[in-house]
Amino acid sequence: MSERSIRILLAVSLALNIFVLGAAAGAGYMWQAQEGQRDGAGDQRGLRFAAAGLSPEQRKAFRQALAEARRQSAADIEAARAGREEVARLIEAEPIDAAAINATLASVRQADMALRGRLEQAIVTFATGLTPADRARLVDGLRGRTNMLRRAHEK
Repeated sequence: MSERSIRILLAVSLALNIFVLGAAAGAGYMWQAQEGQRDGAGDQRGLRFAAAGLSPEQRKAFRQALAEARRQSAADIEAARAGREEVARLIEAEPIDAAAINATLASVRQADMALRGRLEQAIVTFATGLTPADRARLVDGLRGRTNMLRRAHEK
């Protein structure tokens, strides 16, 4: 091999290595950006994030109250899930049975409302043990996360 071909080969190798390093750095950056979103830095709309402005102990108590309400509502949650699956099956069926779909949707709504009622009651019970300042922070956290405090113009 001549000296010229060796230099060309080294230049191509250097360019390829720089390309690979750039791709690895870009992939690392993208992975880190997505990791931040997975850790909750992204959209925190879940009800458990409503207590974000409270102390760690209060946040833990709030999550436990919500978890207990969900445990008490396990049958309603399962009934709503099964009902939604049934609605999907009924809509796909031939011929379509609107009466059966409406009846199933009514039972799904009833199960959803039972769960909502338990969750709202758990929130009210939790709020009774808070100071006025903590309740104000809880209200700020609840806005946009639950229908309980939705403003009329947000509907």
